[in-house]
Amino acid sequence: MSAPDRLAELAPETEVRRRRSARLRLRVAWMYYAEDMTQGAIAEKLGIGRVTVTRLLADARALHEVSIRLSREISDLPRLEVGLERRFGLREAIVAPVSAIDADPTVAIGAATGAFLSGFMQADTRIGVGWGRTLHSSLDFVDDGQADTVVSLLGGVSAVEHYNPAEFAWAFSRLCKARCYLIAAPAIVDDADTKRRLVERCGIGESLAMTESLDAVLLSIGGVAGDAVAGRRDPITAATRAELASAGAVGNVLYNFFDAEGRLVRHPLNDRIMSAPIPTLCRAPERILASGGPGKVPALRGAMALIRPSVLITDEMTAEALLSR
Repeated sequence: MSAPDRLAELAPETEVRRRRSARLRLRVAWMYYAEDMTQGAIAEKLGIGRVTVTRLLADARALHEVSIRLSREISDLPRLEVGLERRFGLREAIVAPVSAIDADPTVAIGAATGAFLSGFMQADTRIGVGWGRTLHSSLDFVDDGQADTVVSLLGGVSAVEHYNPAEFAWAFSRLCKARCYLIAAPAIVDDADTKRRLVERCGIGESLAMTESLDAVLLSIGGVAGDAVAGRRDPITAATRAELASAGAVGNVLYNFFDAEGRLVRHPLNDRIMSAPIPTLCRAPERILASGGPGKVPALRGAMALIRPSVLITDEMTAEALLSR
């Protein structure tokens, strides 16, 4: 391979590392200058060496990112990220900027999610994935992905164009050059007994058993109202959604509906979902939640209690709303 070809191959990886280094530098600058934290406290909080903190602060000053007052780029997003981490006990919060208050944040969150996954995934990573518009948007921003295993956490949904759980898991596994395992059943079956028989007699139990030993799960959150995205037919009737709302549901993860306190609601639908068990997902070492939008704030608050994510990726308007209540 020629030197120019090698440089071209390394360019995406170098850009991902540059972006992550810049984010870390800005976070350190915010914590030191605005939060008045000591360098030792910053090093402990971020899990880096104190020498690294000193170097990053020097770099921030050399790049004129620190002055008498912090610019919005430096101060606002790190302020939201630190606030979310403290409020919800997160290991890391990533807040994506949006162009306007009423802008659809799906692509912005997807871009931030793809950039995060590019640095997070390793050759031996075993990850379970959900689905949805936000996660689908992240595929365009995953650079040089790698993983050992990708497991879809939900059965299939018919009559869709782009957002089938199996389609996302398969596309993501191809980007990461990983093995892919699917739940070969509909996402919603007729009754709890059908679900039990499919798991016990049709080999689906093997795929579900793999979710017990994942390194990470990647999830997004849905609301209670139906999603009116073009090309997507709602597998849940309007009457059932009304019943779920009456039962206190504020959102769903993998079609498992939960209330504002993060408790799965008592409704027959939750017994018919062909997904990995929610308690199993909560035991994964890394729980990455990527979601946002003005209509998702109640659902996200419930999801924070249910999933207890280690990483939250959202947009700045949603972050403000989560912190203001």
